[in-house]
Amino acid sequence: MVDVADKLAYFRAITGLEDPGLCTEILQAHDWDLELAISSFTSNHTDNHPFSSSSTATATATTTTAVGPSNATIHRSDSTSIAPAGAPHPGLAWKIITLPISVISGSLGLISGAVGFGLWAAGGVLSYSLGFIGLGSNSGRGGDSSAQLVTVSAASREAMEFVAQFERDYGSGSSSRPNFVGEGFMDALTRSRNTFKLLFVYLHSPDHLDTPAFCEGTLCSEVLSAFVNENFVAWGGSIRGSEGFKMSNSLKASRFPFCAIVMPSTNQRIALLQQVEGPKSPEEMLIILQRVLEESAPVLLTARLEAEERTTNMRLREEQDAAYRAALEADQARERQQREEKERLEREAAEAERKCKEEEEAKDRAAREAAEKDAALARLRQEKALSLGAEPEKGPDVTQVLVRFPTGERKERRFHSAATIQSLYDYVDSLGYLNVENYSLVTNFPRVVHGTDKVSLSLKEAGLHPQASLFVELN
Repeated sequence: MVDVADKLAYFRAITGLEDPGLCTEILQAHDWDLELAISSFTSNHTDNHPFSSSSTATATATTTTAVGPSNATIHRSDSTSIAPAGAPHPGLAWKIITLPISVISGSLGLISGAVGFGLWAAGGVLSYSLGFIGLGSNSGRGGDSSAQLVTVSAASREAMEFVAQFERDYGSGSSSRPNFVGEGFMDALTRSRNTFKLLFVYLHSPDHLDTPAFCEGTLCSEVLSAFVNENFVAWGGSIRGSEGFKMSNSLKASRFPFCAIVMPSTNQRIALLQQVEGPKSPEEMLIILQRVLEESAPVLLTARLEAEERTTNMRLREEQDAAYRAALEADQARERQQREEKERLEREAAEAERKCKEEEEAKDRAAREAAEKDAALARLRQEKALSLGAEPEKGPDVTQVLVRFPTGERKERRFHSAATIQSLYDYVDSLGYLNVENYSLVTNFPRVVHGTDKVSLSLKEAGLHPQASLFVELN
């Protein structure tokens, strides 16, 4: 968390108040809420804002920063920026972005073992916070909400307009120029990080006397532009634009033309590797850029190797995950197949058991039916035997009947001549020699079939008295 001293320093830097006592009183009155205190202060001092109704505004930034153990200091002279009249009020969050929240001195590993002023003398490195904190409106904090931030699309549109204007002003007579990206600063910073390159920043001041010569003679020189395009991601912005003005404040540009070499750091900060203020020749710029590129090569190489290692590890994890998923799917498929096979066997066993049970039931039913049929036949034979009555004694009205069966069996019995042929069939049935019901009694010489159409005739009427020999003929 930002402590009291840092909040006091931030408030003084943002508001421009030099009296620490007054700044302390203002912060205390707002419970040390830095954003609320700045909002309250700026809402009462809009006439002094660089984008106010006044056509010109003077922004004075004098910074004295002690670096290292020596007494050397970095001095920034007063600078004046001209803002267009009628521009919209950028709001509190925008102003926080335009000013650095903290300044971190260090080499970022570019020059090991060196600290203090020697770093700056050797092309030192400063890390400036972009201050991407407290973004958005202040609604709910009391007072009106702040103006909207520059959106990504607006920043990209502003960058594309700068590129188009730069090409119109300085690209018509030369085919060589830096390939400024048509996107916002943060997108360009992300691009440089993803491509493992440094970000070349050019802040364009259209009204400065040295700007045309620097753009035509230095930036658009064939050697320098080719070197920048090959080794850097180039981003440019006009200080007349919102993002260009924001970056001029963040980088504390005091002289123009202004160039800087930056790289991404942590927590949405940028590392300022080198800044070049004032006009420079292509040779001077090339020497500076080459030196910065050589000093930052270990950092870029380390970042590339770490990214490649992360990519390799990620790919390895993905391959391991894919192999695990494949093995898991194979195990699941095998388990599913085994489960389906087990279910199939269980179904087949159940079906076989059902069929066996049905067969047993059918056999039992058939046996019962056969037994019932046999019992019925036995009862029927008994009934027919009883219906015949007692066998009569020999006499003139008694007919002797001989019955021959297909098996060769022979049976004889006496009947009253008045008995019907049906009584003969009843007699044959009562014997139980036949397992069929459809048969006929036949006499030979002459052949006469005594079928169902003659069962009501008496033996005498059928010509079978006083004796007859009959054959059982199966139909």
